[in-house]
Amino acid sequence: MSKRIMIAHEAVLRLLPRFLDQPGTGLKLARLQLEKWLFNWLHPEHREGWARSIRQLSLRITDVCNLRCATCGQWGEGGYLHGRSLKELKSLEVPPYRYMELFDDLAAHGHHPLVYIWGGEPMLYEGTVDLVEKATSLGLGTSIVSNGSLIPSAAERLVAAPLFLLQLSIDGHSATVHNTARPGAGGNGDNFSSIEAALDAVNRERGRRGRRLPLIASLTVISQVNHHHLVDVYEAFRDRVDLFVFYLSWWIDPAEASAHETDFRNRFGFEPRLHRGWVGSWKPDDYAGLDAQLRELRHRSSSGGNPPVILIPDIRGADSLETYYTDHRERFGFDQCISIYQAVEVDSNGDMSPCRDYHDYVVGNVKETTITELWNAPAYRRFRKSLSTEGLMPVCSRCCGLMGY
Repeated sequence: MSKRIMIAHEAVLRLLPRFLDQPGTGLKLARLQLEKWLFNWLHPEHREGWARSIRQLSLRITDVCNLRCATCGQWGEGGYLHGRSLKELKSLEVPPYRYMELFDDLAAHGHHPLVYIWGGEPMLYEGTVDLVEKATSLGLGTSIVSNGSLIPSAAERLVAAPLFLLQLSIDGHSATVHNTARPGAGGNGDNFSSIEAALDAVNRERGRRGRRLPLIASLTVISQVNHHHLVDVYEAFRDRVDLFVFYLSWWIDPAEASAHETDFRNRFGFEPRLHRGWVGSWKPDDYAGLDAQLRELRHRSSSGGNPPVILIPDIRGADSLETYYTDHRERFGFDQCISIYQAVEVDSNGDMSPCRDYHDYVVGNVKETTITELWNAPAYRRFRKSLSTEGLMPVCSRCCGLMGY
């Protein structure tokens, strides 16, 4: 059977008391994971492109961001948004009232997905907290991934809603390391202070209200800048964070990028471009050192009193880590995409795509059509059928939809 990313049982058990504040969301997470294991049995019709319930609604709610992180395919080294006008990008955004209509339509049609809000920086979209409150009122457990900007001013409402999961991008244990990995759009800035302010505000508000939510996760993208400091990140924030997630980072090399263009064009009749944003030079160069850091993270988090750690993907050994970062064709057993049958991706301009990270293939626009109308429309089924019968595309080998959650 193809390999699947599963949330470690130890992590779930340790976080279970917090899930009790929103048990419905915990059950949805369990269903999503169970469906991954039993997918081929539960979806005998998947090779024809048909999908059942929408498990996750991913809203890339804005392209606007105040940082320029090297590992980002949007605004990083070769990011696909370079040269785009921020004013134009803002003008194309889906208004909050339309998202609320879409939430209502999903619920009316029996879909109760987890809602994942990201960007860009989602807190720079006017209406993000309103959407959290609306989704939560419908029983749609909601998470945000943020660089900390504007979180302190929204902490009271986020805790009151409650937001289920707040993921904060933390790439260093100190201002020097973090701000080097995540510089401001002007080339400098102090995002580390924003992270600390966000953590203080949310933890203080949780304490004031006696709440266990939102669950706070540290989200670290491993890179040349920080791969010797992963344990330092854990130690610096272990008293203020409930869960640590470390990503090995997504990437593609020029040869596989060209191969993907040929494969995609043969399947769908046009050439993709967004994957080129993930060609970069941010990879670590000390694989033995990285392996030692990851082994120590597993060790320190194994104690019941310490926050759990999730590694995505959980690649072990210096040689395997080197392969991950140098051979894009190696998939480590991840040979079947389940995400396209569970999650939908809505871009900031309303374009809806089956693909999490490389969303050149568009099935429609939610400004004009509902998500439920598009979910099993011919264009969506065509994409699913292609990946199920012709196999994965070259770009798929390093994708959150395949190797993530």
